[in-house]
Amino acid sequence: MIPWELLDSAPVPGGGEALHLYKRGAEFSIRVGNRELMNSRAHGSEDRLAELACARIANRPRPRVLIGGLGMGYTLATALRRLGGEAKVIVAELVPAVVTWNRGPLAHLAGRPLQDRRVTVREGDVAQILKEDRERYDAIVLDVDNGPDDLLLKSNDGIYAQAGLDAAFAALRPTGLLAIWSAAPDRPFVQRLRRVGFEVTEVRAPARGPREGGRHAIWIAERGA
Repeated sequence: MIPWELLDSAPVPGGGEALHLYKRGAEFSIRVGNRELMNSRAHGSEDRLAELACARIANRPRPRVLIGGLGMGYTLATALRRLGGEAKVIVAELVPAVVTWNRGPLAHLAGRPLQDRRVTVREGDVAQILKEDRERYDAIVLDVDNGPDDLLLKSNDGIYAQAGLDAAFAALRPTGLLAIWSAAPDRPFVQRLRRVGFEVTEVRAPARGPREGGRHAIWIAERGA
């Protein structure tokens, strides 16, 4: 077995544990401590997240999408494939090093989506961006941490709290949608979404591909007109 090689480490703004980028052969892993946050071999559910969100808005004139969490670029790359040339995609990433990694050792994995002219990167907390923007987005796609009930970075808790969901609702245009990835189902979280005013659909998606790997949860929360 080829051993993992540590390529880089980066602090998380606001404190807490650092992120670590590892490589083993052609495989990459981003970890917090000893727990894996993402792996280049398992992105099927992230692809599905972007597909479900962008398929619903692709035909709107000049759709505007906010993606919270760059990861290894797979969610962004799938969104770009689903959207037309007039779309605008804003990527919010809290850890600047993750952006650097996606322009360096990870760039080839998802086909260098950060080079797409439709993409703007905002280095910062997506929760703060949601508080600042009002009725700006047709879709908000959150691929942050491991979901609302399995956080590796406690600083992400506010995104999934009631106030964070209220901010997401307000940042959507009428008939916009919020798409959220999670490592596991979470009934109390679905109830919070509904209390905010969203109509919620839950989808289970395989981690590695059409039929491979454990199944992750995706919520499509739609705002009415």
